[in-house]
Formats: sequence, structure tokens, C-alpha cells
Amino acid sequence: MSPLLCILGPTASGKSGLAMALARSEQLGTVEIVSIDSALVYTGMDIGTAKPSKADRDQVAHHLIDLCAPEAAHSVADHLKAARSAVEGIASRGHTPLLVGGTMLYFKALRDGIDDLPTCRPQTRARIADDARRLGWPALHARLTEHDPATAARLSVHDAQRIARALEVYEETGQALSAWIALSRQRGTGLPPIAPLRTLALEPVDRRWLHDRIAQRLHDMMQGGFLDEVRALRQREGLSAQHPSMRAVGYRQAWAHLDGAAGFEAPEACLQKAIEATRQLAKRQMTWLRSFGDIRRVDPQTATVDQLITVCAELMGRAKTSPIR
Repeated sequence: MSPLLCILGPTASGKSGLAMALARSEQLGTVEIVSIDSALVYTGMDIGTAKPSKADRDQVAHHLIDLCAPEAAHSVADHLKAARSAVEGIASRGHTPLLVGGTMLYFKALRDGIDDLPTCRPQTRARIADDARRLGWPALHARLTEHDPATAARLSVHDAQRIARALEVYEETGQALSAWIALSRQRGTGLPPIAPLRTLALEPVDRRWLHDRIAQRLHDMMQGGFLDEVRALRQREGLSAQHPSMRAVGYRQAWAHLDGAAGFEAPEACLQKAIEATRQLAKRQMTWLRSFGDIRRVDPQTATVDQLITVCAELMGRAKTSPIR
């Protein structure tokens, strides 16, 4: 498949706005946007995910949004398969797929493919999440070290998502995640990369600029009815705070506030907790970005939208020179 353009960046760095501007510019022809955001897949989660507006979605086709209910499971493999289907459909129409998002694990799967690993039951995932709340992630990292030292050695003690996944695999199968990965590669199973990626990363140099944008976004969400959105979600039968959808930043803090959890009682406290959690998410996203090679990095605070559009065109071989060096 031909190379695909991808726009990456931490939350609130301006990815969606740039994607819409690029689509309107028509420099890459008719663009259709493919989300690589793990929260946008869920229905009913609109305000807290900054989901594209109806007006934007009417103007530019968006894919991989509202794929499933918030109590449903949606894996990295599910997303890779759905992205491949969306991209193939877009290409068949003679349009340009544009991958946009901040879920770095999804990007890595799209770029590198994924190994063939076992699925895990929701109750196993919930039990590990409960252990993490009681004991902390460093304790679970120590547990992982006992069962799968190879995987534990490459993970930070605070890498909650990957520690949890490795423990899920071990508890479900009795075999280490590292052993499953080795077996998958030996057999040549798993899912291949989606296509070669040409990637622009929006990487703010001034962390305060990003923090201010995060705080403003969370304030706007609260003013826009975010707590009412979470109240409605809490009424869904079978949905709990342990589901991956409700562990998303913002939703986790809002659920705790509506539960009356200690430290979350006041709306202002909930807001501040959500801001802090979102800043930590952005920090993790930036760490991921620094680990990726062969991507173009631009500071969205200092570059104009027109300059960023030209960089995107350059990445796809549609511009002679770049305005940013």
C-alpha cells in the first residue's frame, strides 16, 4: 500500500484543528480522517473526549469514531483491523486517508504490526485494576518481575497499561507475555503493519503552553456539561468505573466525584484532579513520541497552520520546500 500521512501529538496540541485545516486546504486532494484515539471509539463519550463536532464530521468524513458501547471491549488488534478496512475503503474512492490521534500504542501497532497474543477476560482485568488501586503500580511491577522478568525489565514501574497487560496474559495463561511474543514471531502470526507511515509529530517545546491549553479545555468541558455526560453513562447497565472506557482521563475523575470519593467531593477538586491527570497523560505521550524514530517533529506553538500544512504536503511529496527547518 502507498505511504499514509499521520499526525501525532499529545492531548490538546492541536491535532484535530490541523487535520481539519489540511482537509479544507485540498493540498492532498479529498481527505478522510481516520482516528487513532482509544477514547473516540466509544459512543456516549463526546464532551470528555473532545470528539469532532457534527459540523466537522459533516464537512470531512471521519472514521473509527463511535465504534462500540462504553462497556464493550476494543483492543489494539480491533483498532488495527478497523483502520486497515477504513484506509482501504478511502483509497478505493480515490481519496486520501489521514491518520490522526494521540494513542501511541495504536500508532505503534499501525506502524509495526502486532504479535498474536491471547485475549483476557474482563474479570481478570478488573481484578488487576483493583490490586493496582490497593497496592500501587510499583507493587504490581514487582509481581510481574517474579513471573515475567524479561517484560518487567523493559517497563517503568509506573507504566500501568503495559504492566496490566503483561499480568493479564500471565494470569490467564500461566505463560509470560515475553514467551507469547517469541512464539508469535517464531510462527509468523499476528497482524502486519497497515502501511508505511509519513508522520508529523506536534511536540510543544514550552510545556506551560500545553498545560494552559489542557486546563482551558477541561474548563470548557465542565462548562459544556461533562458531568451530566458522565451521570448519563453511570446509568448504563453493566458499565462500571473498572471498564477501560471509564478509566480514560477526565472520566475516571468525574466518576470518582459523582461517587463522592475522598478528595473529589467538590466540582473544583474534580476539575483540578482531571487537569493533573491529563497533564500526566500528555507527559507519557511525549515520552512515547521521543522513542519513535523517522518522524518529523514541529513545535505547534511557533509554527503557523499554513506552515504545518506545507510540512504535511512535503511529507507526502506534494511540496518542493519546507517552511520549517
